[in-house]
Amino acid sequence: MLKQSLQYKLLQKLSPQQIQLMKLIQLPTQAFEERLKQEIEENPALDTGKDESDSFDEDLSNEYDDTGNEKIEAEDINIDEYLSDDEIPNYKTQANNYSSDDEEKSVPYAAGTSFHQSLKNQLNTYSFDEEEKAIAEFLVGSIDDSGYIRRDILDLVDDLAFTANVFTTEEKVISILKRVIHTLDPIGVGARDLKECLIIQLKRKETTKIRTLAINVLESAFDHFVKKHYKKLQEKFHISEDELKEVNNEISKLNPKPGSSYAGNNKIAEQIVPDFSIKLVDGELDLTLNARNAPELHISREYNNMLKGYQESTVKSKSQKDAVFFIKQKLDAAKWFIDAIKQRQQTLLVTMNTIMHYQYDYFLTGDERKLKPMILKDIADKINMDVSTVSRVANSKYVSTPYGTKLIKEFFSESMKNEKGEDVSTKEIKKILENVVAEENKKKPLTDEKLATILKEKGYPIARRTVAKYREQLDLPVARLRKEI
Repeated sequence: MLKQSLQYKLLQKLSPQQIQLMKLIQLPTQAFEERLKQEIEENPALDTGKDESDSFDEDLSNEYDDTGNEKIEAEDINIDEYLSDDEIPNYKTQANNYSSDDEEKSVPYAAGTSFHQSLKNQLNTYSFDEEEKAIAEFLVGSIDDSGYIRRDILDLVDDLAFTANVFTTEEKVISILKRVIHTLDPIGVGARDLKECLIIQLKRKETTKIRTLAINVLESAFDHFVKKHYKKLQEKFHISEDELKEVNNEISKLNPKPGSSYAGNNKIAEQIVPDFSIKLVDGELDLTLNARNAPELHISREYNNMLKGYQESTVKSKSQKDAVFFIKQKLDAAKWFIDAIKQRQQTLLVTMNTIMHYQYDYFLTGDERKLKPMILKDIADKINMDVSTVSRVANSKYVSTPYGTKLIKEFFSESMKNEKGEDVSTKEIKKILENVVAEENKKKPLTDEKLATILKEKGYPIARRTVAKYREQLDLPVARLRKEI
């Protein structure tokens, strides 16, 4: 039996301009500068810097008709909506909002040879036949940024046949790998796993009794060493605790990721430009927005002159009318973009100011134990904005504080109850857990169960599995792997 019914749905759709504004809010300082540069290049109606003109043409101040009629008159465009009597946009005149440009520092990056190019250059010092050279270059190309060849040798043999038209054997590839690739710098590059990487580095060093013993330990008891089964190692190699300590110290000096230590690596560390700055001034917190987020933008006077020329013209051709319509479109886009930048700055300042006051005790002292439980909704409710807007600010922005540059989202955390029934931040608990682990006896590190007991004694009753979760989030290994000789 068929039934006919009506359903009503209330849908809220964002306009393209609202979507663009959200994207602008999300951009950190450097990305915002790139977006600004792009907009200025694409819209000639936008101009930067101070405007040298003293007056505007007031004859062009009538409201414009946006009905879509083909007939366009100069009087249809209200130029006052796009032009300001001030030389500086009004949002630049707000006091104490922006940090001084004089404080901006840029870190230059030195151009250099890339990691893989350096390895290829080193191959030029070897004498190869055509096949060996192709294999060596293929192996270098298979090395990842950490300096390892992670793929199976048989897979490499197959790829050589299919992609380089080189038909070779597994033995030949291994021979070139050991004879050539493993002798390249940085030492340890081209290893297939950590064990091989460490052994390569030890064998390249001057031979000593301890280094020979260290190689033997890695070759025949690698699992025992990694799992810190020190008693088993002493029994297997008939060595004292002091000798084992020397072996451990020798291996700890090696580089487990030889590729990442190369100065010319393909991956250049991203330069972080703080979007905000919080300073202590006479015992009070002072918040400023990075000046690079406050560009001086205005509508181009050249466009005003073009409109004046059209108005004063006695004969108005179709091409002139088309030009005026084009100008109107660009003026609308420029006006919206300037307004969007103003809204972006206001949103950033209001959000960060609320976060600063919510975490006032932390910003005064830098003590992470004073971070209050805070979720996105807490801030959104205070500033009457959507949670997604606060998220866009928190997830991509940095703030410079007296205690270092921090990602804003790090100030957010869930809460739990302590023994007194008070809400405490999970960050506070993690900090205490981190301190307990740092102060433990490394010869007898604390198990997760023991850590849970200690936290309970301090007034934080949490389960062992929760301790394990927090420990993993802090990148702290299990007790067995924290053990030292």
